[in-house]
Amino acid sequence: MSCLFTFLYSPMNILSFPNMVFSQNLLLIITASVAALVGVAAACSNGECRLHDECSSNQDCEAGLYCLACPLGFPGTRCVRSTITDQFKLLGPAIDTLREIEAFLSTHPAEIVTIILEDYVQAPNGLTKVFTDAGLMKYWFPVTNMPKNGQDWPLVNDMVQNNQRLLVFTSIQSKEASEGIAYQWNYMVENQYGNIGMQAGSCTNRKESPPLNDNSRSLVLVNYFRCIPMKKLSCEDNSRNLINMLHTCNGAAANRWANFVAVDYYKRSEGGGSFQAVDLLNGKLLCGCDDVHACVDKSQEEYNSNKGMQVELLQQVLPTHVRSSI
Repeated sequence: MSCLFTFLYSPMNILSFPNMVFSQNLLLIITASVAALVGVAAACSNGECRLHDECSSNQDCEAGLYCLACPLGFPGTRCVRSTITDQFKLLGPAIDTLREIEAFLSTHPAEIVTIILEDYVQAPNGLTKVFTDAGLMKYWFPVTNMPKNGQDWPLVNDMVQNNQRLLVFTSIQSKEASEGIAYQWNYMVENQYGNIGMQAGSCTNRKESPPLNDNSRSLVLVNYFRCIPMKKLSCEDNSRNLINMLHTCNGAAANRWANFVAVDYYKRSEGGGSFQAVDLLNGKLLCGCDDVHACVDKSQEEYNSNKGMQVELLQQVLPTHVRSSI
């Protein structure tokens, strides 16, 4: 079984970790669709409800949570993880969305944005022109600086200091030479999207991608979404099943954890959802832990054990993307 659709990666909001001890934030690039919520009576209210508590409205849940119905996962409505962010526009001229990204980068000088384009632009230098007109070239991470043969990416701190905070990939190979836009599969591997890519215990590459265990590509993208987006099923898809697939794809990709994860309806889950998945990925990449927040404790322990010597965690470029249907 296969599916055919236009699949456009676009950058959306940034979820950062402002309380982390690392010198720069880790990033989650996301797109969003807002769930319709159904209310039920709740024992807690007024921002006091915690993760998994029953709720009747978003106002019942504490900061970082919202009230969701997920009939396949639990009865009634409960508080699940979320984030409050302004959405970039998906519909309309590309220049408008790119100008929003420029405004974001301008007002958030420590953040990094990655755009992965399913590219249908035929006009010569058409992409270069729209990025230039949007004022984004001053943030451009040059393709000549991108690591070859699976080498490491620069530290987040170095990218910020050099103001090279916009990474752009295209699906058209010739544009790397003609426009200096990185060809996606020269730098990353990607698993099969759609229903075929959601089979438990199996993680295979999409036909355009090199094999997942090709270590000459340093980035890994994991897709986990249905051919036809189904809102009612997404809360279950984005929970335990997503975590299991990340583990499966880790094995298929020569024990490499995903740098990007694409799902539908990222806010819908049985609890932690795509946020927990990203915490897992960041934790594994930063310190080998199952949750990025544990890296803080581990860093403190290392600091104490070295009697005051500064301990610097190796930073990874992890702009984790989430596909969403609106």
